[in-house]
Amino acid sequence: MKLIPPAHATNTMFRGRYQHTVDPKGRVSIPAKYRDVLAQYDGGMLIVVPNEHAALEVHPFEEWERFEARFKEKSAFDPEIRKIGRLYISRAREVELDGAGRILIPPDSRSASGIAKDVTLVGPGQNHFEIWDRGRFDEYERTNGGGLSAGFERLAQMGV
Repeated sequence: MKLIPPAHATNTMFRGRYQHTVDPKGRVSIPAKYRDVLAQYDGGMLIVVPNEHAALEVHPFEEWERFEARFKEKSAFDPEIRKIGRLYISRAREVELDGAGRILIPPDSRSASGIAKDVTLVGPGQNHFEIWDRGRFDEYERTNGGGLSAGFERLAQMGV
């Protein structure tokens, strides 16, 4: 039986930043706040997939299934849909949250994202979180931090 996060859940998104390290076996501890959000889903299965910034997105399995269902509704003949399937969805890997609150990041996913040891976990206020190589995230923030005012302007235009 699949459970959907309760409608009354108040923390169904990931937010905040956390610094962690990847252990020699390739495992990373998931922050307690993120585990609290994950506990609202059925089971400890997660999807890890590299994104366009060479960071790893970590999705609760049920959220990933919702995304795939919407994706499958699109035309299989659309060249952009085919490209996303080949370059994004095909790289998705199932991982499980262990009893100690860690996930094992598959070697190919670590390689694709440049993750070796020091990482920053980023909760962008959505239904997934990201794992970045710490140096890569610091550089991303340095080069994109100035764009925050433009982002605020865009939110204002959207009525947020």
